[in-house]
Amino acid sequence: MTAQSSLLTDKLLDDSYEGQIDPFALFSEWLEAARENEINDPNAMTLATVDETGMPDARVVLLNGRDERGFVFYTNFGSAKGRELQAHPKAALLFHWKSLRRQIRIRGPVEAVSDAEADAYFATRPVQSRLGAHASAQSQPLQSRQALVDKVEELQAEFGDDVPRPDYWSGFRVKPLEIEFWKDGAFRLHDRFVFRREGLDASWTRTRLYP
Repeated sequence: MTAQSSLLTDKLLDDSYEGQIDPFALFSEWLEAARENEINDPNAMTLATVDETGMPDARVVLLNGRDERGFVFYTNFGSAKGRELQAHPKAALLFHWKSLRRQIRIRGPVEAVSDAEADAYFATRPVQSRLGAHASAQSQPLQSRQALVDKVEELQAEFGDDVPRPDYWSGFRVKPLEIEFWKDGAFRLHDRFVFRREGLDASWTRTRLYP
C-alpha cells in the first residue's frame, strides 16, 4: 500500500461516498503508510494532559498497542504524565507524519491497562530497558547521569536477565470519543474530517470540516 493508493482514504475524500468508514481501520491504513515512509518512529505521538492546576502538559511518547478499545502507551505511574492521568483520566494524542503531510488527533477518557497486559508488554522489552524502568524515578531530580548508570549496574547484579515488572510501571489506554484526520492540501485547502461518538458503545458520525 502507498500513501497515494489507499482504499479507505479514497472513500474518505470522496464526498459522494455515503457508506460507513471505521476510523480504527482508517487509522491502521494511515499508520501502515507511515511505517513505509517515516524514517524514525512512525508510532511516535504527542500526549497532552493537564496537571493539578489545570495547566496543560505535552510530550512525545510511543504507541505500543492499539485495538478497538483504544490506543496504549506505557510509562512510570510516578512520572508527571502518570500522576496527571491518574488524577485527571482524560487525554489527547497527536500523530504528525511530516513525510506524508498528514496528522491524526485523538481525544477521550483514559484507563490503566490490566496487569496481564502490562506484564506481557514488559517482557518484550530489552533487558536494559527493563532495568531502566526500575532504576529511573521518572520526573524526579537526578544528581548526575553516573548515579543513574550506577543504579542500573546494581540492579543488573541483583536481577540478571530475569527482570520483573515494577508495580509502578504499567500502561494507559486512551479510549477515543473523537478522532480527526487531516491531510495537507495545496494553498492550505486541506482535507479535514472528524469522527465523533457520544459514548464508547455509540456509533461514529463523520463530518468534513473547514481546514
